[in-house]
Amino acid sequence: MTNTPASRGLAQGLTRRTLLTAAAAIPLAGIITRARAAEFTYKLATGQDPTHPVNKRAQEAAQRILEATSGRLEIKVFPANQLGSDTDLLTQVRSGGVELFNLSASILATLVPVAGIVNTGFAFPDYDTVWKSVDGGLGTYIREQIAKAGLVAPIKFWDNGFRQVTSSTREIKTPEDMKGFKIRVPPAPMLTSVFKSLGAGATPINFNELYSALQTKVVEGQENPLAIISSARLYEVQKSCSMTGHVWDGYLILGNRRAFAALPEDLRTILVREFDRSGVDERADIAALSQSLRADLTAKGITFIDVDREPFRKTLAETSFYADWRAKYGNEAWSLLEASVGKLG
Repeated sequence: MTNTPASRGLAQGLTRRTLLTAAAAIPLAGIITRARAAEFTYKLATGQDPTHPVNKRAQEAAQRILEATSGRLEIKVFPANQLGSDTDLLTQVRSGGVELFNLSASILATLVPVAGIVNTGFAFPDYDTVWKSVDGGLGTYIREQIAKAGLVAPIKFWDNGFRQVTSSTREIKTPEDMKGFKIRVPPAPMLTSVFKSLGAGATPINFNELYSALQTKVVEGQENPLAIISSARLYEVQKSCSMTGHVWDGYLILGNRRAFAALPEDLRTILVREFDRSGVDERADIAALSQSLRADLTAKGITFIDVDREPFRKTLAETSFYADWRAKYGNEAWSLLEASVGKLG
């Protein structure tokens, strides 16, 4: 094209049209994101596989928070111990290396001992009793103790489910079958105590090392909710599952105190509201999965064994188990537990 006034005008027109067309092709959300970068970008670390309901519901909460705050608060979810083991992450959330961390009460008990009271062996008979307790006085008491340890936990308990025993060797049907059984437990005092009181050889191992410990026969078995057994593919290295329901465990989303305080009040309110909403959804997910996963795991080769829980509870009561833990947690916490579950020991 020759450089005439007409050609220059045509070129300028084409350029303007090209730019306008290109601009129209850019999604509006992209323009908004670049125009309004998040004031706060926080990391939420979890230990669960990406397919686990914890991560699905956490991601949904993060998206709703981004929208409800008009992009001011962005929460990035890092599943499957990407940022470290559970014990590493507990240190990180205290120091501020991560701002939020989803941790089971059983492992939180290594820092805040009374958090482990919800794991008391054979205490909760069903979910109605669980939610009455952790959404009530006992849950409030636990949060107060977490605050004394320098963390915040303003969000409802999420569900980790009732824990069941799996094995690659002997089938666990009665308390006597636990004698000498080499079982992996989390680095959690209550779970170690339950199985030692039943005569098992309890070995604390971090979750990110569990599969290899089972595969290499360092331990014969482990105990976890069905959702974890499935999502972590433990059925590949285990043969049977005994429905002991020996311990209920829940998740708490812990917050770094300084990071939480740095959020304006309106953002804190939105964060808690949306994670509470996702927590209720996650509870329903786990309850539904507990029904469907038994069939799925059976199809994958796991043999299920229904056990009578009462002899296990009676065996614990014949030891100093309940008395020891009452002394450890104190009369106030124990009374709050028994207000929901009835007399223990």
